[in-house]
Amino acid sequence: MNLKSIYQEVILDHNRKPRNYGTLDNANHHAVGHNPLCGDRIDLALHVEGEHIDRIAFHGESCAICKASASMMTATVKGKSRSEAETLITEFREMAVGNLDLSGPHHLGRLAVFAGVRDLPTRVKCAILPWHTLQAALNSNAIVSTETAEDSIHAANSKA
Repeated sequence: MNLKSIYQEVILDHNRKPRNYGTLDNANHHAVGHNPLCGDRIDLALHVEGEHIDRIAFHGESCAICKASASMMTATVKGKSRSEAETLITEFREMAVGNLDLSGPHHLGRLAVFAGVRDLPTRVKCAILPWHTLQAALNSNAIVSTETAEDSIHAANSKA
């Protein structure tokens, strides 16, 4: 089985049976992510206990790539510290835009299946929207858009 078929299989599985899909009672962090170009909208709620993400849930209307990314993201960051989640956010975004060498050290594990999205420029924002939304929720920003998030990625990349 090649990487492209594994990618498609993972996307379909997480789209049909998204993990941590729904609402979360007693959330103490929340953000809504929106991609105005394609209409993806993710509502993300977290309960952070101390420095760890104790519980997390998402819901919204989105394409299969966005929903699968959100599903895998929530499954991966649940139980992680804020610092570990921030590392994953950075690495996932860098991978999605083709700036992370997966043969080197990274923390993405199974999330690396999304590496192929870099070859689909119109879908990159779909894959990274949940991650922008997670960062917004952790930083108490209520709403994030892929357009403003994309501007910050370009600004960061131009400084490097």
